[in-house]
Amino acid sequence: MSGTSETQGRRPVITPTRVVIGLCLVAPFVALLWVDSYAKVEPTFIGIPFFYWYQMLWVPVSAVLTAVAYVLVRREKRALREAERAQKGGAAE
Repeated sequence: MSGTSETQGRRPVITPTRVVIGLCLVAPFVALLWVDSYAKVEPTFIGIPFFYWYQMLWVPVSAVLTAVAYVLVRREKRALREAERAQKGGAAE
C-alpha cells in the first residue's frame, strides 16, 4: 500500500505542455527534412525560387518555436517548484 501513496504525489511524465514543447521542436525538422514537399522552383518570391525562400522562412519560424518551447519549459518548472514548496509547507503543519 505504501507504493500507492508515493505515486499519488508524482506528476505524469507526459503532460499536454510537454507535448506542445515537443511539437514546437520537431516541426522544423519535419518541415525541412521532407524535401519533396518544397523541391521546386515555383512559386518565386521577388525572384527567389521556392526551394530557397521556403528554407529561409523556417529560420525565424524555428526561432519563434524554440522561444515558445523555452517559455513553456520554464513555466512548467516554475509550477513544479511551487507545487513542491506548497507540498512541503503542507507537510510541515
